[in-house]
Amino acid sequence: MAEDSSRLSEEELNALTSDEGFEEDSALLDPDSALGSSVKPHNLVTEDTTIGINLAAVDMITERFTRHLRLGLLEVLRTSPRITADRVKTLSFSEYTRGLKAPLSVNTVRLSGLRGTSMVVIDPNVVFASLDNFFGGFGRGIDGLPPGRMFTPTETRIINIMLEVIFASIHEAWSPIMEINCEHVGSEINPAFVQIVDENDLVIVCHLEVELPGKERGAIDVVYPFATLKPIRDVLRGRVQDSEDPSVDHDVWARELAGAASDAELEHRVILGEVDLTLGDFNNMQPGQVLGLKKFDLARVLVDDIPLFDAEVGTANGFAAARLVQAVEMAE
Repeated sequence: MAEDSSRLSEEELNALTSDEGFEEDSALLDPDSALGSSVKPHNLVTEDTTIGINLAAVDMITERFTRHLRLGLLEVLRTSPRITADRVKTLSFSEYTRGLKAPLSVNTVRLSGLRGTSMVVIDPNVVFASLDNFFGGFGRGIDGLPPGRMFTPTETRIINIMLEVIFASIHEAWSPIMEINCEHVGSEINPAFVQIVDENDLVIVCHLEVELPGKERGAIDVVYPFATLKPIRDVLRGRVQDSEDPSVDHDVWARELAGAASDAELEHRVILGEVDLTLGDFNNMQPGQVLGLKKFDLARVLVDDIPLFDAEVGTANGFAAARLVQAVEMAE
């Protein structure tokens, strides 16, 4: 009985194949009627499935990675690089690799705590600029390299030093969210030989422009497979909330910012008065000479040579002290 109920009857089959009842709405089935309408192509294979992953959190991770990378390269290269991070992009793996041109330093990386294999791509211009800071020179740049050229042992050593800095920066950038340690899996010079995911799978690309003083500009890319970050999307979503969300507690951020700022140390000075004196009189001063001090009604409190408060001077607990009376109005 159940087997018969799972099949369409002959009457139902005839109803599906019949043209009756569709004559009035036949225009809906006419392809010519849709020529004037706006049609957007949609590919189910390359569909953007990033819904649920907080890319703003990945942007913040990339910003922290940029800061730590700048400090790490400064310590290693003894020069301050200029590093700017683009907005995080979501592309298919084939679309990303299509824009790469050998030779490159393409490094596959395994991130502990995350499944799958990620990728770090270093532009040769960055390698040569770093090499110049060790040994001097102007560098030839990528224009002087043949397509099949391999990196020399010295250049490979420079790449390994940079990878150590990059891995340490990734660790520090992810530390507020989770513990991440990088394991170097392998290296290639041709991106066509590296495939961390299928061609139609999505990857999240963090693109950084790197420029060393007096050198050519290059790029460093950190590529995460979409499947790598998908299992932790709840963690990423909880780290950064949309500022337009009315549920965001702005007072919490204000309190945390005020608490962090209150720990900053400030050097201040209290001025009791001043003496009007020319440079000639100052040079002619003798030991024991008495100067007439023009004492202010209220002492002036300065922080970093900026007058901020008027104060009364006295003693407290056996120490000289100043009691703040009023704030100084800043002149425009």
